[in-house]
Amino acid sequence: MNEEHGEIIAQAIQYMKEHLDEPLTTRQLADQAGYSPFHFSRIFKKATGISVRQYLSALRVESGKSELLKAPSLLVKIGMHVGLTSPGTFNTRFKQFVGLSPSKFRSVSESLHQYVNQYRHKPLSFKDEKSGRLPRVHCRIEAPSAFHGIIYVGLFPRPVPDQKPAAGTAVNLKRRTCVITGIPPGTYYVLAAGIPWSLNPKDYYLLNHSLRGKLDTPVHINETTDISVAITLREPQPYDPPIVVNLPLLLFEKDRSNSAK
Repeated sequence: MNEEHGEIIAQAIQYMKEHLDEPLTTRQLADQAGYSPFHFSRIFKKATGISVRQYLSALRVESGKSELLKAPSLLVKIGMHVGLTSPGTFNTRFKQFVGLSPSKFRSVSESLHQYVNQYRHKPLSFKDEKSGRLPRVHCRIEAPSAFHGIIYVGLFPRPVPDQKPAAGTAVNLKRRTCVITGIPPGTYYVLAAGIPWSLNPKDYYLLNHSLRGKLDTPVHINETTDISVAITLREPQPYDPPIVVNLPLLLFEKDRSNSAK
């Protein structure tokens, strides 16, 4: 993607963020950018990995998360504030992306934040990484030396983290390698996010400033797959889609599943 297209998409996304309560259309955004809807849609998907409509949905849910963390008592009004006028539509979309209903997200956000922070000084360890069973993906993660936090790696059905991954894991402290097992056959995108340690719960749910990383090409998984990949974490770009999926919840569920084995 050239610099001009990157700037145009970044401006369009900023416009979307400032007008979430309006019924935005691809044509309207294309007109703002000075492109035809077809050309605008093409360069938008090339830059972000998803369509305009999918990106807009993710932004609205992300904004809903932000509003819930700021003012949980306004649950009923939040959907209208982010352009989803039907409470049922907002609830359905939110649960699809985040993995919890808005009310459940609100009630467990603090406890999940505390759960993640217990690993600030003790290592994460999962039994399935040592099982040796196939299929499996070995991951090596390159992160800036100054980074201190938790790194989540998952195999997602699309090149953006907007729904629960097929499988995933996490590393912390100075560990930068992991093994992902229990992967259903299919084609996936290997995505990673580096979340710095924080005492503020919202920093684990609103990940606009978290490091990003992804494998450039999808991986194809069958029953005998045994591959190694390397991912380099980078600073977020203006056109990166929001990380809507609830990473603390994914980590908690994996930890609970491993403890039961």
